[in-house]
Amino acid sequence: MEDVYRTINNVLVSLINEIWELEEKAIITDEFRDLTNNDMHVIEAIGTGDGRNMSSIARKLNITVGSLTTAMNGLVNKKYVERSRSEEDRRVVYVKLTPKGTRAYKHHEDYHRQMTQAVMDKLDEKEMPVLLKTLDALSEFFTGYSRQKES
Repeated sequence: MEDVYRTINNVLVSLINEIWELEEKAIITDEFRDLTNNDMHVIEAIGTGDGRNMSSIARKLNITVGSLTTAMNGLVNKKYVERSRSEEDRRVVYVKLTPKGTRAYKHHEDYHRQMTQAVMDKLDEKEMPVLLKTLDALSEFFTGYSRQKES
């Protein structure tokens, strides 16, 4: 059982590191060379559409509005995001992706689609529930660990 534990641990650690590094390489094309992984995750949290308020984006990313403001300033300067104030409450700031930001979002989304499809292509129908159960367990761990750190 110790060997199984060690193998699972090594695979998880390697996967997390590889995903982070490969994702960065995948998003850095000539068009998006000025983006970081963090920038891309902010763009992903904003999503496409009419815009979202800063508080909801910060909650989704599990960061403070102050930290998000710093990241947002960079994305506005790089022309990926535009800000506007609410007409009803001037304290509320909405952000939405520019056409350039939408292209970056779709580029990142395509990378995720390819990654997910590559995994699904290797599994048969009977193996899918095992993968889902495994990923759920990982997700629960990360969520629980994150909450412990906050308290």
